[in-house]
Amino acid sequence: MSRSGIVNVRMVITEEKILSNIDKIQKLINPKSKKQIVQLEEDTYFKDLIESVKAYLIEYPKKKNFPVSVYKAAYGLVEYATNQFEENTKKIEELIRQREENIALAGKLKEILEVVENKEKDWKDQVKKAEEDFSEDIIETLTIIGKRRSNNTEEYKDAQKLLNARINNLESNLHIEIDMERIEDRSKALSYIGIEVADALKSIPVPVEETTTAPVEEEQPQQVQQAEEQEQKQVEQYEKQTTFEAKPSLWQRIKNSKFVRTLRYITKIRVVLDYSALPEGRGENSN
Repeated sequence: MSRSGIVNVRMVITEEKILSNIDKIQKLINPKSKKQIVQLEEDTYFKDLIESVKAYLIEYPKKKNFPVSVYKAAYGLVEYATNQFEENTKKIEELIRQREENIALAGKLKEILEVVENKEKDWKDQVKKAEEDFSEDIIETLTIIGKRRSNNTEEYKDAQKLLNARINNLESNLHIEIDMERIEDRSKALSYIGIEVADALKSIPVPVEETTTAPVEEEQPQQVQQAEEQEQKQVEQYEKQTTFEAKPSLWQRIKNSKFVRTLRYITKIRVVLDYSALPEGRGENSN
């Protein structure tokens, strides 16, 4: 076997390996997968997969002959990561709304509890109105406090504990902050893909797939021209769909995202995704 033949075989194996690594990365960032990114800083396996893809893109010797399959897979990975990041943005915005609603409900529940504790004249009307905002068990507990004859009964004390615990839960929003931590970790991983893989993709010309056409006997000049125009349209359409520069990069879309702006604005939320927490990219300005 010739030396060039050996090199080609190795390149095919490398291409298959990189395609396999890209597939593994996509599974790790798939929200439906059982095994997902937990903490980017501690996940060396994930980083190694990204580094292997990045190195392949940068070090491939003849960029003009870059494998179409790898280009498509890497481009698809970046697009998938971008879409997932934007889905995270929507989830964060929803969590922030839930948190604000919970804090408002905690304030309402405090006010109603004070009304029933003091047995104000309209306490029953206040409790009735509260049915719009609170569950049946809360309404029943408020009623128990309002109808009590003594502050020393176990029923009254249990009712107080239940309502105070519910108020604390609404104010602390612990489950929301846990969800935000998980989303933050996934978003860091997604941005890491955008910075490392997307930046490496820019050095590769868009590969054009070869198309085979059936032989045409004695075509007329007009037919030849139409065929050439059609072929050119196919090439332009392919480039439009696959050229990485034709669309905003992941990192640019991250910087412009409401996700970052909103989290920087809501300073009371413990988990904040700041620019400094994300990896720096070499290919784009990250200011």
